[in-house]
Amino acid sequence: MTRLNVSKAREEFPEVVNRAAYGKERTIVSRRGKDMAAVIPIDDLHLLERLTQEEMDRLDLKDARAALKEAKKKETIPHRDLMRARKEVYRRVK
Repeated sequence: MTRLNVSKAREEFPEVVNRAAYGKERTIVSRRGKDMAAVIPIDDLHLLERLTQEEMDRLDLKDARAALKEAKKKETIPHRDLMRARKEVYRRVK
């Protein structure tokens, strides 16, 4: 992996982009010794986005399972059942 300071990256930007696009090379851009950004191949970005989405989905599923477990523990009823019961009550009242 290549590491360039901002000034050098600016000078070589077209080449850095070409190396990422065609050579699949990753370049880290730093300022005063601190990594600030990276130029990566678009396939790497797509992979990163897909993995991020999969992780968010996994966490959502984990949270949903925990919520269902808590609902069962507290003996709550599903929303659809509540709505059915509500409709039944309204039918009786009319």
